[in-house]
Formats: sequence, C-alpha cells, structure tokens
Amino acid sequence: MTSGGHPTRLGLLGGMSWQSTAVYYRILNELVAERMGGHASAPVTIHSVDFAEIEAAQRAGDWPSQAAILNDAARKLEAAGAGVIALATNTLHLVADRITAGLSVPFLDLIEVVGEAAAAAGYGTVGLLGTAYTMSAELYPSRLARYGVEVIVPDSDDQQRVHEIIYTELVRGSFSPSAKREYLEIIERLAERGAEAVVLGCTEIGLLLTDGEAVVPLLDTTKLHCDALVAQMLKGTPS
Repeated sequence: MTSGGHPTRLGLLGGMSWQSTAVYYRILNELVAERMGGHASAPVTIHSVDFAEIEAAQRAGDWPSQAAILNDAARKLEAAGAGVIALATNTLHLVADRITAGLSVPFLDLIEVVGEAAAAAGYGTVGLLGTAYTMSAELYPSRLARYGVEVIVPDSDDQQRVHEIIYTELVRGSFSPSAKREYLEIIERLAERGAEAVVLGCTEIGLLLTDGEAVVPLLDTTKLHCDALVAQMLKGTPS
C-alpha cells in the first residue's frame, strides 16, 4: 500500500453458508492486523444471502436465479463503496461470469487463486472435494488445466458422501469425528490414485480438516482466497 493510502474496501458475497463467511471475516481481519499492525482491521462490507433460497435453487438446477440474486447483491456492494468484489463460496463460481455482469470494479476469482497456488507449489495432480455440483463440473478441471494441474475427483459413492456431509453437517456448524474420519479416508483413496495434494473445494471443509491431518497436503480455498484478497485490499487507494 502506498504511503498515506487506505486499504480498498472489499465487498464480500456471503451466506453460502454463514459458517464459512464468518471464517472469511475472521481471517481477513487477522491478516490485515498482522500486516498493518496497530489497531488495523479489514474494511469489509458483507452481503449475506438467505442460504435456504440458494440451496433450494441448487436442488432444482436453477442456476440463473442464483446468479441473478448474487449479481444484484454484487451491484449493491459496488454502490456501497466496495472497490473489489469476492464470492465466499466455491460452488457459485460456476456462474461467476453472470454474477459479475455489469460490475466496474475487479472480481477476485477464487478458482484462479487456487490454480496459482497449486502451480506455485509444483503439484501436477490434485484431488478435489466439494459439493456434488462442484465435483461433477468442469469448473476446477478446466481452470486448473491452464496452470498445468490435473484434477481428479472421488468415485460416485464418495462424492455422494462428501456432498451429504457438507449439507447435513458442515453448513449447520456440525463437525463430527465420523465425518472427519470419512473425509480422511476419501483423501487417502485420492492419494492412491495419484493426488499429490487435495483441494478443499468447499469453504466449509476447512472447518473440519486442517492441513497436516491428511496423507497429502490440503489446499484450503478459504485461507488461500483470504490471503489473496488482503493482498489486493492493501494495494490501497490514494488518500
């Protein structure tokens, strides 16, 4: 940040679920305080949507309505003074182009951040855990291929279990030992198939698993995104 400047205000699209959005808010403030010192905290405006409405639209396969809700929210964040916009969820990056339509401020894309991190770490193949929508889509495979990184996903039974745990436990703030054990076993199977690391491609999974607990490194998308967002914010605006 230039001398005398101020951090750029972040507009955060959250509530998908509020559990991980709360983690975003905490990490963003911790990183700003760490890097700026004193009593500094992160200038963040959060638009938290009703996850019940989003989840119902997901089950119905209605992606345009989700995009419309979040595009309206993103425009409101920009109007409220946000100088950069971010989406605090992996799955809805499936329609990021529609969410950001008409914005005149930058959008810091989570999937790009993960691709850059995986490539920088030298991984050639990574596993992916996330919602069924994310794991079954070309979102991660196509985007990470640009960085020379191959993406593999669990088999259909494991995908179903990963998805169920997210929607029945993690988004509700329940982090059971059995869920953790199942996830670690699924990660082991991905490692046996060649995954050198595993992307925690749902922002809630980082609430259940921590890097160092699995047989391969874990790329926590929430932490990676927050780190990149703070770097963007601290480029600052002139005072």
